[in-house]
Amino acid sequence: MKSDDRFSMDFTQGNIMKHLIKFSIPLFLGNILQTLYNTVDSIWVGKFLGPSALAAVSVSFPIIFLLISLVMGITMATTVLVGQYKGAQNYFMIRKTVNTSMFLLTISALVISVAGILLNKLILKLMNTPVELMEIASGYLNIILAGLIFTFAYNAVSAILRGLGDSKTPLVFLFYTTVINIILDPVFIFGIGPIPKMGVNGAALATVISQAISFFLAANYLNKNNHLFSINIRDFHYDKDITVKILKIGLPSGIQQTVVSIGMTAMMAIINTFGSLVVAAWGAASKIDSFAFLPSMSVGLATSSISAQNIGAGKYERVEELLKWASLLSLLISGTITLMIFTMPKLLLSMFTNDINVLMAGAGILKILGVSYIPFGFMWVTNGIIRGAGATFIPMVISIISLWLIRIPLAYYLSFHTALKSNGIWVAISVSAILSTLLSYAYYLSGKWKKRVIEEEVNEIKERLVEE
Repeated sequence: MKSDDRFSMDFTQGNIMKHLIKFSIPLFLGNILQTLYNTVDSIWVGKFLGPSALAAVSVSFPIIFLLISLVMGITMATTVLVGQYKGAQNYFMIRKTVNTSMFLLTISALVISVAGILLNKLILKLMNTPVELMEIASGYLNIILAGLIFTFAYNAVSAILRGLGDSKTPLVFLFYTTVINIILDPVFIFGIGPIPKMGVNGAALATVISQAISFFLAANYLNKNNHLFSINIRDFHYDKDITVKILKIGLPSGIQQTVVSIGMTAMMAIINTFGSLVVAAWGAASKIDSFAFLPSMSVGLATSSISAQNIGAGKYERVEELLKWASLLSLLISGTITLMIFTMPKLLLSMFTNDINVLMAGAGILKILGVSYIPFGFMWVTNGIIRGAGATFIPMVISIISLWLIRIPLAYYLSFHTALKSNGIWVAISVSAILSTLLSYAYYLSGKWKKRVIEEEVNEIKERLVEE
């Protein structure tokens, strides 16, 4: 079975830097658009509904991340497997991986939606959420969680396409959907015509509808254009061998994301103790922080897809070249963003709030976090290569060490037992990010990640060719 080259890129030959830039740009634009879903919500909510509404939305994010993080390991594993099978030119196994992955994600989305709706108030209480924010945050969460299946489905399609070397197709539909989200936000938040005024809940509903449209547009396009794979629920099935591989790669990554999200929840519990002003300042600053990481994250995702194909083809010398160029690109991007953070923090924050006290507190947060942007960008590159090989266990261990042995204890100590107070939280975040970067690079240098997860299939093909 042959690949449809209109939709994919072969990273196993040609100029590495050219591939990296060409593949990263759509990923970066896509990540910006993805982040705009929640950011547009925050702009409307923060500007027109006030600091309390912005704080309620901010409190919700760690819970959403917590509930979906374990399953997102499946999408990462799907990218790795599809990429390595693409590099090995095994298109039959690509289809098998796609159908198994979609089956697993559909079941997972339904289970997590139900569990999240039943448990979100309990989790909000465990996070020390201020009483005045409880009902608003819970209502926002219920709507987002009810539409989780569309979030999972679209991200699964994007993960598969990244493995094939296609970062443009998801971008097109994400652009359409972001525009729809921007249009729907004021309609549902403030009420227009027969649509009632829904406030924060309206922002959540606009996001869910937009994500549903994004998935259906993408699925319809793929099914009509003779792509290497299609989206048809009748083709979704459980395959034991593929499931084992997905879990072997995805479970450590999912556990890592879960550990990170629980850590974010724990950090949010510490932040919440300093009151609504600090929570609102963190809500605004964290949006800028998320955008600051997007370019390096995009380079890291591109690195993962490119390394997966080259590892699948056994071309490790190209992986070493990839590290060099990806690190240089990340350095240039992160350095520029750090400069912007230090020179115009209030201007950036003014997109989300007009409150002078929130602006002052948020600017202080950004300047402390900005110290970690350059090393954290380099960590995205090394982790991208390591994940492209399917080696996800050690990155999981590094995340646990960084978060639970360094960041959370240090944040608690500095914020409650020193004069830094809430600033101690942001110092702890930067310190832990720098240390995790050093640990990640040390593991890359060890070379222990250099093994294809599809080695058995590659060896079987070689044996058949010899026999023939």
